[in-house]
Amino acid sequence: MCGRIALYTPPRALARLLDAAIAAGLDLEVAPSWNVGPTRTLFGVVATGGSRVLGEYRWGLVPWWTKEPGAATTTFNARAETVATKPSFRDAFRSQRLLIPVDGFFEWDRRGDTKVPHFFTRADGTPIVLAGLYDRWRDPRAPDAAPLVTCTVLTTTPGPDVDGIHNRMPVVIERDAFDLWLTARDDELDAVQALCAPAGAGTLIHHAVDTKVGNVRNDGPELIVAAAQA
Repeated sequence: MCGRIALYTPPRALARLLDAAIAAGLDLEVAPSWNVGPTRTLFGVVATGGSRVLGEYRWGLVPWWTKEPGAATTTFNARAETVATKPSFRDAFRSQRLLIPVDGFFEWDRRGDTKVPHFFTRADGTPIVLAGLYDRWRDPRAPDAAPLVTCTVLTTTPGPDVDGIHNRMPVVIERDAFDLWLTARDDELDAVQALCAPAGAGTLIHHAVDTKVGNVRNDGPELIVAAAQA
C-alpha cells in the first residue's frame, strides 16, 4: 500500500530529473506538500511524440469506461501481481504507463500496540520515481468538457528496506528502465512486468515520524522530521 506521499521538489527540478518537457499550462508555482493523499494532484511523466512530458494527474485512477468517477478513492494503488488482468487497470497497463516522481512516501508499522508512521526516501537523496498508470475519463453528460486525467501507483511485495514495516511497497523504477516502462510495446509487457519487483537492498532509508501525518489536514516539513528529533 502507498497512500501518503511527500512532494516538495519544484516541478522544474522534477522535469530535469526525468529529462522531460513541462506540459503547457502546468502551474510552476504549485505549493509543496509533505502530506499528499489520494484525490490530490501528483506529477507524472509520460512519453508522447518521441519525448517525455511532465504533467499533473489526480491521484486515484478512474478507468475510461467508468460511469461515475467516485471510485477514485479506492484505486490509488494497483497491485503489480494483478495489474495486467484486473479490469480497472489492464488497459492502462498495456499502453498508459507513467513515471511518478516523489520526494518520499509513508508507511505505517502496525506490529506494536500503536501504528507508527515511517517516512521513506532514497538513500542517495534524489526523488523516488514510482511506477504508475494513468487514464482519461470523459463525462458522457458533458462531451465537450476537458477529460479527468487520473493516475495510480503500482505496489508490490516489500523489499528488504521495507520488510518488517509493511507488507506492500510502491514499485520503484530506476533510470535505466525509464524508457522501457514508458514506451514498451505489447510484445514487451513481460519485461515491463519484471520491473514490478521489490526495490533492492539499500535503495531506500526510513525513520519514524510524528503520528500527525495520519491526518491529511496536517502539512509542513515537520511531518518528515525523525520522531526522536521532533
